[in-house]
Amino acid sequence: MNNRMRIWHRYLGFFLAGIMFIYALSGIVLIFRDTNFLKQEKTIEKKLGAGLPIEEVGKAIRQRDLKVKLQNGDTLFFAQGFYNTATGEVKYTVKSLVPAMERLTKLHKANTKSPLFYLNVFFGTSLLFFVISSFWMFMPGTAIFKKGLLFVLAGIVLTLVMLWV
Repeated sequence: MNNRMRIWHRYLGFFLAGIMFIYALSGIVLIFRDTNFLKQEKTIEKKLGAGLPIEEVGKAIRQRDLKVKLQNGDTLFFAQGFYNTATGEVKYTVKSLVPAMERLTKLHKANTKSPLFYLNVFFGTSLLFFVISSFWMFMPGTAIFKKGLLFVLAGIVLTLVMLWV
């Protein structure tokens, strides 16, 4: 059993190395999602219904808590652009990740309606297998196994501390 676990662990590890590399990159990019790192500015022009309340405009352009900064005649100005209440024209800017990074971050945002759902379930299950199979890499009772258990405990404690701090 030990030898078989080692073989499965090794080849699954090689297979998942590429997937882990992509997940790691996209995860790092997501950490900076509240900054302008790797983002580009895009101007969007749309035609909405005329005379909409600002809350409805915010929903239509997917910007929460949209606040009017200035009103000049029929035009309402907000931080990212403007909305003309008479014509329904809205023009605003958004900052979004460059297309390649946007696609990579979809890995972390996938839900059950996305085909990436299956990759995520496979990847998560494989990581759980890695955790379990790693305990077959060394014989229980050896010094390296006991030291390994201390590192496991340290990893759990660090994660829990970071979650509650």
